[in-house]
Amino acid sequence: MLKEFDIELYEAIEKEKNRQVTHLELIASENYVSDHVLTVTGSILTNKYAEGYPGRRYYGGCENVDEIEDLARARLKKLYGASYVNVQPHSGSQANMAAYRALLKNGDKVMGLALDHGGHLTHGHSLSFSGIDYDFHSYYVDKETEMINYDELEELAKKIKPKLIVTGASAYPRSIDFKRFNQIARSVGAYLMVDMAHIAGVVAAGLHQNPIPYADIVTSTTHKTLRGPRGGIILTNNEDIAKTIDRVVFPGIQGGPLMHIIAGKAVAFKEALEEDFITYQKQVVTNAKLLADELQKRGFYVVTGGTDTHMVLLNVKKTHGFTGKVAEVVLGEANITCNKNTVPYDTEKPLLASGIRLGTPAITTRGFKEKEIIEVAELIARVLNNINNKEVILEVKERVEALTKPFPLFQLQKD
Repeated sequence: MLKEFDIELYEAIEKEKNRQVTHLELIASENYVSDHVLTVTGSILTNKYAEGYPGRRYYGGCENVDEIEDLARARLKKLYGASYVNVQPHSGSQANMAAYRALLKNGDKVMGLALDHGGHLTHGHSLSFSGIDYDFHSYYVDKETEMINYDELEELAKKIKPKLIVTGASAYPRSIDFKRFNQIARSVGAYLMVDMAHIAGVVAAGLHQNPIPYADIVTSTTHKTLRGPRGGIILTNNEDIAKTIDRVVFPGIQGGPLMHIIAGKAVAFKEALEEDFITYQKQVVTNAKLLADELQKRGFYVVTGGTDTHMVLLNVKKTHGFTGKVAEVVLGEANITCNKNTVPYDTEKPLLASGIRLGTPAITTRGFKEKEIIEVAELIARVLNNINNKEVILEVKERVEALTKPFPLFQLQKD
């Protein structure tokens, strides 16, 4: 139908479909949703406007979408053991904006992990609303270990005396001790906020400490390791904060919720409550650790020396002399998709960066296990050790296409 009506758009989608089918997706923040999630996010729920919350809408005809949102909320509460959730944020950034507004006033002091040390734009970067609206002070990883030093963090918190400490990361491959963060926050009279966007699926499977018992407020995306549609969520066990969050999200920063996306979230939460999801997350972490080990064996510098999660960070400038941007481009030519990324104490500009970030959620969803991961490491090494050899890059591209063929992407590849 789309092909007959809008050939330009149809062809663009087909090209993207082919890219997803024939490439190794190693971007740590990406994943492949199930056919069920695809179905409901493209459903007639797109048509319904539902400003407000279940039982308290500003439009009529919301009785069915009320049921859907209630399902999503109940499943999310069960998944993480939270007493309150909000499933309406359109993105992780908007979830973070709502969390800040629920806890802070403009100009309040906040501590967040620096972007080039693994943090996120919304954790205080000067170009983000977070850095504009609040007085953010960065904390950093240790120069030697490239990991968070909790004793140094505590000393810094005592000096700064923030109203809020933010933890969670977009490029920090190690486990985060939320209990220790809670102790530090309490010692200086600060709130603790956890942005678990990257590790939400790993947490849901019980493979990483759950932040809910320790944080005043938790935010997350629903894609990445959680393997749902693109969107955000907010959770808390603090009754006073819970009363504020709903009105901050709506009408504070958003209008009508995206009911087709909320339905997709409900499906993803149901999937995450299944035993198969735990098996999947175990394989995600196993694959990431193996990828880190195999790349180290091949002479690459793995930031922090390994990983505890779904993510591996390489400093290619240190071992190969070129930037992460160069690595991203040349790997892309070989059908290996990743992203350039700054590394701790980086001397390159962010758009060039010294490293690349690799993740295993998508290829694990595809079905890759240890055998395939070893080959993935070999292919990455082959490309980055021969960046000017077009024959080698073409050879790797052909090997990638052969490697992906036995692992169909849901119905997309079967059609």
